[in-house]
Amino acid sequence: MSIMTWTVHGDGRSVSPGEAVAPKERLSWPRTIGIGAQHVLAMFGSTFLVPVITGFPPTTTLFFSAVGTVLFLIITGNRLPSYLGSSFAFLAPIAAAQASGGMGVALGGIVMTGLLLALVGAVVHFAGTRWIEITMPPVVTGSIVMLIGLNLAPAAWGMVQASIGTALVSAASVVIVTVLFRGILGRLSILLGTVVGGIVAALRGEYDLSAVGDAAWFGLPEFTAPQFDLTVLALFIPVVLVLVAENIGHVKSVAAMTGDDLDPVTGRALLADGLATTVAGLGGGSGTTTYAENIGVMAATRVYSTAAYWVAAGFALLLSLSPKFGALIAATPTGVLGGLATVLFGMIAVLGARIWAQGKVDFGNPVNLMSAGIALVVGAANYTWVAGDMTFEGIALGTAAALVTYHVMAAITRWRHADDAVASPAFVEGDEH
Repeated sequence: MSIMTWTVHGDGRSVSPGEAVAPKERLSWPRTIGIGAQHVLAMFGSTFLVPVITGFPPTTTLFFSAVGTVLFLIITGNRLPSYLGSSFAFLAPIAAAQASGGMGVALGGIVMTGLLLALVGAVVHFAGTRWIEITMPPVVTGSIVMLIGLNLAPAAWGMVQASIGTALVSAASVVIVTVLFRGILGRLSILLGTVVGGIVAALRGEYDLSAVGDAAWFGLPEFTAPQFDLTVLALFIPVVLVLVAENIGHVKSVAAMTGDDLDPVTGRALLADGLATTVAGLGGGSGTTTYAENIGVMAATRVYSTAAYWVAAGFALLLSLSPKFGALIAATPTGVLGGLATVLFGMIAVLGARIWAQGKVDFGNPVNLMSAGIALVVGAANYTWVAGDMTFEGIALGTAAALVTYHVMAAITRWRHADDAVASPAFVEGDEH
């Protein structure tokens, strides 16, 4: 059967209670196109924030998110419904790389990240994921994700200071929309928060739309070639670990929703995201990752058809071919971005805690407690170490601290043949742990 062939689910018009549209099924094309449009709306709020915050051309990032999604669908054999949007894990290393070498060097870091992720995917395809679970247990993965969010906190505050009032309205709008509306509207909270914040910013005279008027309606995105500097590689290596965790989590989530055994596709998913990120970096786009927002749309609609994602990629590609649309996105006031960043960076940090909870991490065990605690302080305070031409900052050092502390302490514990770890400094008398 061709990769572009889907069977029609039922009558093609509805999904009966207790049923779902499988990845290789679809509804009628008008309904499939409508669901594809929902996926574009769901991913758009987060995807455009990364290029706007980093100064990358928004239409270029949107273009490569569409290309990356198509690559992902092809490489996974149309078995894994997913949209590849901008990854927030790249924000901090991109900012650091730009400060030291400009946009080209940052793009070089994105390319190297993609190649490393693709390599991990190839290994997983042949060797399975067990080695990842051993190398990066939940306490380590959760710590890395959390310290990235905490490390970005000062950047959010810097944007908020541009217009505290506008930032407050933007953040409050996201919060209220999330809890006030159900279904697709609730999942568009970032997009709707941007709209509300933008209206307030316009009323306060904070919009500069001069570039929008000068931009053409149609045209190719702005492409930029990468420059390679191995001294920035350490900035991006932690991102690989985060992308591995995000992709594996995505595969497990979709498998749980569809009831399909998708473990054999895990390696392909990592390889596909790695190649998509590599291609994006080669042309001037942000690194990609699978999007939880789109998983939410699938959960709400019970439509897991990959046909909808081909449609979403097509819509994103069309939007990327309008420089005027890109200029409008790039004109988003800093205050609006500050409010959104406050919410999103905080959510990144708390996602680390979610990984701990899902992995049932026992913080009564000092191996876990110290591994996480040391890493978080190093990341949040942005510890810096300069070695020759290389500069290692909070995210890289915090990641190293989590990995080294955990594996050294765990090795010593095994060497002692200790079934129960020694009491931690946070041990409370009477604690059953």
